Amino acid sequence: MDKFIVSARKYRPQDFSTVVGQAHITTTLKNAIKNRQLAHAFLFCGPRGVGKTTCARILAKTINCENVTPEGEACNTCQSCVTFNEGTSLNIHELDAASNNSVDDIRTLVEQVRFAPQAGKYKVYIIDEVHMLSTSAFNAFLKTLEEPPPYAIFILATTEKHKILPTILSRCQIFDFKRITAADTVEHLQDICKKENITAEKPALQMIAQKSEGCMRDALSILDKIVSFTNGELTYQNTLEHLNILDADYYFRILDAMQQQNVSDALLTYDSINRKGFEGDLVLNGLAEFVRNLLVCKDEKVAVLLEVVESFRDRYITAGQSADTSYLVSTLNVLNEAEINYKSARNKRLHVELALIKLCYLAQALQVTAGDANGKKKQPEAVKPVSFRNIPAMELVKATVAAPTAQRAAERGPAGAQQAAERVAEPAAAGGAKLIVEEGAPEPVKKATAPPAQPASSGQPTQPTIPATASLGSLSRIRQQFSTRQQNDDASNSRPLEPEALHKAWQQYADYLRENRNPAVQSMELATLRITDAHTFEVVTNNNLEQKFVEQEKRTLSDHLQKAFANKAISFTVIIEEKEAVDEEPADRPLNKREQFIQIVEQYPLVKELKDRLRLELDY
Repeated sequence: MDKFIVSARKYRPQDFSTVVGQAHITTTLKNAIKNRQLAHAFLFCGPRGVGKTTCARILAKTINCENVTPEGEACNTCQSCVTFNEGTSLNIHELDAASNNSVDDIRTLVEQVRFAPQAGKYKVYIIDEVHMLSTSAFNAFLKTLEEPPPYAIFILATTEKHKILPTILSRCQIFDFKRITAADTVEHLQDICKKENITAEKPALQMIAQKSEGCMRDALSILDKIVSFTNGELTYQNTLEHLNILDADYYFRILDAMQQQNVSDALLTYDSINRKGFEGDLVLNGLAEFVRNLLVCKDEKVAVLLEVVESFRDRYITAGQSADTSYLVSTLNVLNEAEINYKSARNKRLHVELALIKLCYLAQALQVTAGDANGKKKQPEAVKPVSFRNIPAMELVKATVAAPTAQRAAERGPAGAQQAAERVAEPAAAGGAKLIVEEGAPEPVKKATAPPAQPASSGQPTQPTIPATASLGSLSRIRQQFSTRQQNDDASNSRPLEPEALHKAWQQYADYLRENRNPAVQSMELATLRITDAHTFEVVTNNNLEQKFVEQEKRTLSDHLQKAFANKAISFTVIIEEKEAVDEEPADRPLNKREQFIQIVEQYPLVKELKDRLRLELDY
């Protein structure tokens, strides 16, 4: 039995013309070879599986070829090309930097560079995954990379360009490889299927290309697995089954249920998906991608971003045109939130079902909040009046409004007086206020009429009487009189600041703070009160800390003092007056260690002599 070789190695490109999807790289390299403008160091960077190492090998073979074609390709017939194809060439050295990333490995490489090639023009060193080298290894490689011998060429390959030192990047010609498009991947897979006599449907190859995400090596590996699974026949259904991908038809069914607000169909569709073994997060992610494709179909300019199977393309476009843009965007928001909270949910299935239920009623919610064409929100169909109780404050307003209305109606004549009486009597019978529009007045101007105030019965306080000629503007005068009366009452009951009463009220607030274990109580007790006038005083503190504690309690303390003196004009300021330092030290202050030692030496001199002889050091 012949040894099996995977397609990624068997169909690896051997010249620049067979490299897939990197025409901008291969054209530049071929022109550099033809014009003999080769750099001494190259850096190939890009995603995995896009041809970095392959292009490095082709470049190494081509520059040592003895009979380069006019197109800049290797001949594959000379001794150099034959030894390269057989893997026995001595002019090409490959180093895996992932496992040889130390300084010693780079020093060994630098020692090899000193020797000229025995056959051929160049010695090519291909360092793969160069970003894995340590910083010390990079620094050891700098001088050789900058000024190598004329026969040495370095080709560095990496998938993470940002991890390479800037000093290395500045010494190389950088080539950025791009992801291989789905169309190029499908075309390459079709060529391989023809060579291998494999029956493959184009939708199946398109699904493989989408799954590979621009990586040709992954696409060829998936192709080999499915061929082994299906015995050489690739269909759309067995490809979906093998790759564990949910068919887009399920998403279209969910979309129909959402648009028809049919919760039962949506839940039954999800149940059939769940029975196939698909996890809820996969369903949410797939549905979000499906809605994204529908949103892409709304505009022809971005329709090129639609990467789906061709058999579903027309169906996507039709569904996208029929769906509202705001609805699709809101659906994406709901799905995104559900996908974020999926991991923290205990009942995964219920979490997905709740998201589907929200989506089913999303169109109705948007319709309610959207409003009419003028941009105004929809109003309720009917507005019911609110009944108010007949309270004294309302009676004042009713009497104020009814009097001028009756007066103006009497001036118009008997008919006007009768109509005014009817308008006033109608709300009186109902027991509440009513809005009316006067004749001859502008439309926005509305007056309120109310029944006349009932006479007060014996034993009940009478309401203040208002002249019949009063207007609505008299309400402001009533409020002003009331506030003035209240201020006069407060002024009559208020007391000026007195030292004894102030200290008593101050001590009461301090006791309150002590009961609540407030640390500001100590600052309150240490403060000194100094009255400046009948309504203001100063709080003298010793330092900044005490001042801050008192300032924290200033608001509640002011309220307490104003209530105690019944005087809202009381206010105070907190100031700092530092006390003069006292020069004399207290007699009972304990001695420190140094003073204790000096006292012992004065009493016992031999102690100092003993310390000096033993060369002791005391820790004061």
